[in-house]
Amino acid sequence: MAAELSEHHRRLAQQKREAITSAATELFLDRGYDGTSLARIAEAAGVSKSTLFKRFPTKAALFEAIVTESWQRDAGDAAAQPQTGDLRAGLTTVGHRYADLVGQPRMTALFRIVIAELPRFPELGRMQFQLGKLPYFASVQHYLESEHEAGNADVPDAASAANQFLGMIANYVLWPRMLLSDWNPAASDIHDAVEQAVETMLARYTPTRQPGPRPKR
Repeated sequence: MAAELSEHHRRLAQQKREAITSAATELFLDRGYDGTSLARIAEAAGVSKSTLFKRFPTKAALFEAIVTESWQRDAGDAAAQPQTGDLRAGLTTVGHRYADLVGQPRMTALFRIVIAELPRFPELGRMQFQLGKLPYFASVQHYLESEHEAGNADVPDAASAANQFLGMIANYVLWPRMLLSDWNPAASDIHDAVEQAVETMLARYTPTRQPGPRPKR
């Protein structure tokens, strides 16, 4: 019984947290970061001010949570790197995960908030970059480095390669949404965009020699 109550309380706490971050995202978009108070967020989320302040004592702490949760949503699968050994399969997995991530309305909203508020609140941009984009980028870079070291790819500059790969996908899935309110490509079109990005990477980074571990320096 105690375990069931504990699990029930955890679910309630998570529901309240999601209600708070969702309400905050909507209000930041509608009223701006500066024009939104924590009290107004509590009201919109249907929680008491004490409940909100206990979890997020400042707007900066709340925005930090929004960034982290947006980039780590469904992180159980998304954060796991593919096994090395099959560059095509690995890139395909990474590419589709990234397309799913940046194609979420939540991610579009996050970028719009940051872009709108950046001149007055540059710290929001730093949070978005350091807590969200950079760790995700680093995970893709590490995967490409692993394939390079295993001899399955010829990627002397994994940072540049990761930037190229994610950029090709975001340029179709995410960035048009910033300017076009009706941009909503079909799932098949997104799939094709990812597959084309994979083919481009394979054409550039598939080793010409027989795959095998690279000698240690």
